[in-house]
Amino acid sequence: MILALDVGNTHLVAGIFRGEELLVSWRIATDPRKTEDEYGIILLQLLATANLRAKQVEAVVAASVVPPLLPVLEKLSQKYFRREPLILGPGVRTGMDVKYENPREVGADRIANAVAAYSRYGGPVIVVDFGTATTFCAVSAAGEYLGGAIAPGIGSATEALFRYAAKLPRIELVTPSQVIGRNTVTSMQAGIIFGFAGQVDAIVGRMKDELAGTKKVVATGGLADLIAAESKTIDIVDNMLVLEGLRLIYHRNQDKE
Repeated sequence: MILALDVGNTHLVAGIFRGEELLVSWRIATDPRKTEDEYGIILLQLLATANLRAKQVEAVVAASVVPPLLPVLEKLSQKYFRREPLILGPGVRTGMDVKYENPREVGADRIANAVAAYSRYGGPVIVVDFGTATTFCAVSAAGEYLGGAIAPGIGSATEALFRYAAKLPRIELVTPSQVIGRNTVTSMQAGIIFGFAGQVDAIVGRMKDELAGTKKVVATGGLADLIAAESKTIDIVDNMLVLEGLRLIYHRNQDKE
C-alpha cells in the first residue's frame, strides 16, 4: 500500500492506495509548528480507525507547498513507516514537460493535479483547484504543463471580508436561492458563491480561447462541489485528484529505477 500526503497551506490530505484504488482518505489541519511525532501519531490513529497498520504501508509519496514541513514529512516517514519518502520536487520524474519560465516556481500540488487530470481525462484539460488560493492550470493535448492563473481562495477572501468589514458576520457557505439577497447573510452568500463561480467561468473561458482542441475542465479541492454547481464551465469534480497524481508520480519513479 502507498501513503500519499498532500500538504497545503490550510489542510494536509492523506490517502492510502492499494494498487490503483484509494481505500481511504483524511483531511488534517496544517500546522507548521507540529513536529514529526505529532503528525505521526495522528496518522497512526487514523490508520487504526480504518483497521490498517503502519507496517502495511510499503511506500510514502508527498507534496508540500509549506517549506517548513518538508523535513517533518521526511522524518515522520522514516520514523513511523520505516520508509524513505518520495517528495515531489526538482529531480523527481513526473512524466510531464513543464513549460513554465521557471519550473521550480510551480507548486508541487499543481503538478500532481495536472498529471492526474491528463492521465484520467486526456488533454487539453484545465484544472481548477479550490484551496487556500484558487489555481487554474492548463495542460496541452500533448500533455505539457503550460501554466495558468492564481487567484485568492474562497476561504482566504471571505476571511478578509469578515476581518476588515466590522459589521459583516461569519457565515455558512451555502448557495442562496437567489442573487438578490434580502438580508446580510444571503447577500454575502450570493456575492461569495455566485461571485467565485463567475470568476471561474471568466478565467476558464479566456484559457479555453488560448488552448487548441476540445477542452475538459476538472475541479478539485474542498469547495469544488459548491462552486461547480453554479459554474457554467466546470465539467467534472474530482476531489482526490492530487492524491492520484502523487500515486502516478511514485510509480513513474519506480519505473525509472
